[in-house]
Amino acid sequence: MKGQTDLRERTNALECNSIRAATSTEPGVARRPAGRQFLPLLRLGEQGQSLVEFALLVPILLLLTTGIFVFGAAMNNYMQLTNAVSVGARTVAINAGLTTDPCAIASNAIIAAAPGLSASSLSFSYSFNGTPASGKSCNSASTTASYAGDLMSGTNVTVTATYPLNLSVYGKVFNLSNAVLTASSTELVQ
Repeated sequence: MKGQTDLRERTNALECNSIRAATSTEPGVARRPAGRQFLPLLRLGEQGQSLVEFALLVPILLLLTTGIFVFGAAMNNYMQLTNAVSVGARTVAINAGLTTDPCAIASNAIIAAAPGLSASSLSFSYSFNGTPASGKSCNSASTTASYAGDLMSGTNVTVTATYPLNLSVYGKVFNLSNAVLTASSTELVQ
């Protein structure tokens, strides 16, 4: 026990002497070169180590967290669009024979089912029993003419909607011209 105490006392005395020698201006004490004055001070402890590590890792962690949030926002938009298109196709399939404008029925149902998406950025295309249509409206003269007439019981209606994929990171908008979210749903007309 006494041997350990002596060793500790000697170590502390050596450290104190080396610090005094590095910073002393007393006559007769050799002064160390400027580059080596602070080395003993750096060896005393590691109090600033965690702060330096944190400063080095913050940009990486911030970038990773931001990427997760941006990807989550894009995934949320895709899930809203997919659900809304399914609702729109189901609404048209149920309302067959009751409307003269199946495109308006579908587009209004999609817009109502996706409140988080900008309605002006949505674009629509349809296929009524193989007859293609697009836009928010495709009005027919009667329920048995044109697009409304193609909605016969037992046929398919396909509704497709697209929404631009806008990624924004710290105010910088990455608007890729060809990046769009697309969702499509096919329902059997009742």
